Amino acid sequence: MSPPQSGIEETGNYTQTLIPGLPNDLAGLILAFVPYSHHGRLKSTCKSWKIFFSRKTLISLRQKYLPPSRLSHLLCIFPQDPSIVSPYLFDPHNPRACWFPLPPMPCNPHVYGLCNFTSVSIGPHLYVLGGSLFDTRSFPLDRPSSTSSAFRFNFLTSSWDRLSPMLSPRGSFACATVPDSGRILVAGGGSRHTMFGAAGSRMSLVEMYDARKDEWVALDGLPRFRAGCVGFFVGKGEHGEFWVMGGYGESRTVSGVFPVDEYYRDAVVMDLNNGGKWRELGDMWQEGERRRLGKIVVVEDDHLDTPGIFMLEGTDICRYDMASNRWWKETSVPRKASDTSSVGFVALDCELHVMALVNAVDLTENNRRPRQPAKKGASLFIQVYHPRKKTWRSLITKPPLHYHLDLRTAVMCTIRL
Repeated sequence: MSPPQSGIEETGNYTQTLIPGLPNDLAGLILAFVPYSHHGRLKSTCKSWKIFFSRKTLISLRQKYLPPSRLSHLLCIFPQDPSIVSPYLFDPHNPRACWFPLPPMPCNPHVYGLCNFTSVSIGPHLYVLGGSLFDTRSFPLDRPSSTSSAFRFNFLTSSWDRLSPMLSPRGSFACATVPDSGRILVAGGGSRHTMFGAAGSRMSLVEMYDARKDEWVALDGLPRFRAGCVGFFVGKGEHGEFWVMGGYGESRTVSGVFPVDEYYRDAVVMDLNNGGKWRELGDMWQEGERRRLGKIVVVEDDHLDTPGIFMLEGTDICRYDMASNRWWKETSVPRKASDTSSVGFVALDCELHVMALVNAVDLTENNRRPRQPAKKGASLFIQVYHPRKKTWRSLITKPPLHYHLDLRTAVMCTIRL
């Protein structure tokens, strides 16, 4: 590969040499190939490297000259309200020095407790959409409401931008990006907050965001109200499909007092090539087989024609079969978490990551002994499964967080930098 013609402009007009014996444009291109997680440590090498690895144009250089497979696949974790608590980037390939804090989102002094929002990435941009929150200007004060706010973190400028709001406020909704198009699809949702077991509104509205125009457009709505649902995209661009699974609609009460959700067992699909029309696939499991969907992730693998769709259900990982519209057990997690309800599940680099917080004693004690819930300062134990190779491995890291990380409510999103 030949160095960029405008290398000096790309890497900065340095008065000091980056690598002795090489012109700065070529040296900058070489250093740009270093994985993102090592940039922080390399800043201390010398003054010129500190300047280079601190420049915002470095991300642009990596996006321009590195193929997607060579970019660092990172996980962004939003532990709590991102306008109050900083989100963190995590690199599983460098678990000892892998945590990078991002600046908090712009703060609105009238709202607090944002949760049930969705985060997705497009290129070097991280989006935070919707959610449920409390607003001091509303009455009563203890009633949550949904928001239509949209924010974008730009890694090229290391800053947050406020975008055009969604047409409809929503939280707990299905969301997916359309590959290579700069568009985001959202469907369903409601106003429920994590502090309430079963409450809030539901909706069937669907819309699409165009990042190039900063514009939201309404699409055909879902066949019925659906909140707490999961969304993903299958295929490429206009020839792809937007899948929405599970969720809940109406709620009922037990003994006329306790609210209980009615969970859906079906899936619906929007075919973008067919004018955005929805088709219904029917139930994905039989009555009594399971109550609702577990956590779902999608694995994009160049070796497979279609993406792999996986669900974490307790200690089992199931794979979805499109042909039969059924879930089948793929494997079981080797080491069971002490609290299976507080487990993270995400796909990174064609692998499934099952994450749980553990104390030091949890890694050595007998499984039959009672365990205490993970507390502040606990380690993050990650078990990694490769679907194509059918193999497991594990790693452990210490999050540099000064507060409790609840994996039941934390929002996670992947990004390539």
